[in-house]
Amino acid sequence: MPEPVRRVPGDVLIHLRRARDHIDRHFAEDLDLDALAATARLSKFHFLRSFAAVYGTTPLAYLGERRVERAQDLLRTTNLTVTEVCHAVGYSSLGSFSTRFREIVGETPSAFQTRYAVRGAPRIPGCWVFMAGLVERRDGPGGGADGIRSNPGEAPSAS
Repeated sequence: MPEPVRRVPGDVLIHLRRARDHIDRHFAEDLDLDALAATARLSKFHFLRSFAAVYGTTPLAYLGERRVERAQDLLRTTNLTVTEVCHAVGYSSLGSFSTRFREIVGETPSAFQTRYAVRGAPRIPGCWVFMAGLVERRDGPGGGADGIRSNPGEAPSAS
């Protein structure tokens, strides 16, 4: 990440960090500039200018970079197809995903995956990746409303 280009007031910086953290946590969701500005509690245009001044990139470009970083991890370590990875990181269009991936990484997602498949460590089955995502979404130590726990061998907690 480039060094901040311009300083902004401390209270604005706090709001920008909140929005950046929101992008980092929710990169796979459908985020737009209005939603991110609302998260930062700033007007859309003030948010856009301030974010670009501090982080050296626009909020949506930053979101694209986070998605591609996560896609690289999934392509390296799982047996998911490129299309499955595309959807897992928040893209709805394989063409848009491939174009953005190539802009950032310098090669297509398929070529990237093939390069790591030849010399990489054993891959994690995709079903485990998706299951881990489901388990992380469960609320509380005893699991969600359906009773699924993140550690199935663990005894249910007494309430």
